Amino acid sequence: MSKESNKNISVSLATATCALLGGVTPAPVQAQEEPGWDFNTALLYYGEDANRVQDLSISVLATRTFMDDRALTMGLTVDALTGATPNGGLKQTVAQTFTRPSGNGVFTTPANTLVLDDSFRDTRVALSADWQQPLGRLYKFDVGFSASSEYDYLHLGVNTKISRDFNQRNTTVSAGLAYSSDTISAVGGAPTPLTSMADVGNLSNRIGDQNKDIVDVVLGVTQVISRKLVVQANYSFSDSSGYMNDPYKIVGVVDATTGDVLQRTPAPGVLGPSHEYLYESRPDQRTKHSIYGQAKYYMNGKVLDASYRYMTDDWDIDSHTVDLRFRWPVGERSYLEPHLRFYTQTEANFFKAGVVDGIPLPMYASNDYRLGSFDAITAGLKYGWKARNGNDMSVRLEVYQQSGDIPADRLIGNQVGLVEFPDLTAIIAQFSYRFGG
Repeated sequence: MSKESNKNISVSLATATCALLGGVTPAPVQAQEEPGWDFNTALLYYGEDANRVQDLSISVLATRTFMDDRALTMGLTVDALTGATPNGGLKQTVAQTFTRPSGNGVFTTPANTLVLDDSFRDTRVALSADWQQPLGRLYKFDVGFSASSEYDYLHLGVNTKISRDFNQRNTTVSAGLAYSSDTISAVGGAPTPLTSMADVGNLSNRIGDQNKDIVDVVLGVTQVISRKLVVQANYSFSDSSGYMNDPYKIVGVVDATTGDVLQRTPAPGVLGPSHEYLYESRPDQRTKHSIYGQAKYYMNGKVLDASYRYMTDDWDIDSHTVDLRFRWPVGERSYLEPHLRFYTQTEANFFKAGVVDGIPLPMYASNDYRLGSFDAITAGLKYGWKARNGNDMSVRLEVYQQSGDIPADRLIGNQVGLVEFPDLTAIIAQFSYRFGG
C-alpha cells in the first residue's frame, strides 16, 4: 500500500473515531508541519412554535495541533434561552392558577389551553478542554474536563479515553470513562417530591440544593473496510444517581370518575393554585445501555454518513435513532448536505397524566412529556463552501417535529378529547465559520 493510501486511511479513521465521550478529534498533522490553531465557530438559533423555548447559541472550538501528534482542544458555548415550557399541568375546561416556581407569585392559564410556564429564562455558559497525547506508536490517550453554569444548575465533569491501532492502523479499539457531578439549585429550593404546590410565600416543602452524579463508560471499535468504507460500533453504559427530578414539573391529582384535576381554595387573602397539583417524583437512580453503529461511504466525491442508535434503561424507556446525511459536491469549492433523522421512544414506567384521588400515591409519578412515548423527525439541508482565503463556511436550516400519544385507555372521563401530548415544531438555523490561526 502506498504512503498516500496510508495517509488517506488515517484521515478517514480520524474522522470516524471522533472522541467517544463527546470531544472533537483534531485534524491529522503532516510530518514536519509547524504547530497551528484551527478555529470552528458557530451561531445557532433554535425556536419552538407557539412562543415556546427559544435559544440563541454562540460556540467556539479551538484546536492546536503539534508536530508529534499532540493536540489541545478548547471549547466555549454561550446559550441564551427564553420562552415557555409545559410544566405537566393538565388542560381543563376552566381557567387554572399556578404558583410560580419561585413561590413569589402566580400565573393563570385560560380554559382548554396547554399549561405553559412562561418564566423560562436562562443563560448557560459551557467550557471544555481536551488534551490528546500519543503513547508510543500505536496508542493514543485523551483526557479532558467540562463545566457549565446556569442560574439554577452547575455541571462539572472529567473524562479520559485510550485507543489502540491494529491491523496496519486499519482497526482502532477505544475505551472511555467519564464522571460528572451536577448541582441543582432550583429557584425557591427543590420541592419535596409528591408534595402539594403551595400558596404564594409558603416554602415549607422546599429542601434546598440537590446533587446528581453520572458515570459513563464507552467501548468502541472503528474498522476501515476499504478505501471507500469506514464503520464504527460503540457500546455505552451510563449510571446516574442522586436527584433526578425536574424541580419545576408537576402532576395533577384527578377525580377517579371525571378525570378533572381537583379544585382547591387558597387561604383567605392569599394567592395560590386553584387546583391540586403535586411536584413530580422520579427514581433516584437510572442505568442506561446503548449500542451505536455508524458507516461512512465515499462515492466519487460524494459521502453517505448513516448511523443507528438503540438505548434502553431501567425506567423502561427504549429509544431508536436513525441519522442519515449525504454530502453532495457542487463544483470544486462547495457542497450540499441533506439531513434526515428519525427518533422514537417508549414512555417511562412512572409516566402518568395524573394521579387518582383516593388511591394511595405511587412512589414515582411524572407528567413530563420528555418521559412520554413520542416520535420525532428532523429534516434539513446544509450548504457549505470554501472561501477564496481557504476558510470553510456553512449554513444549515432544519425543521424538527415531535408528536406523541397518551393511549385512550390511560385517560379518565373528561380527559378523553381534552388531555393531549404537547406536540411541537421547531426551526433550527446555524451559520458556521472555520479558519486557521
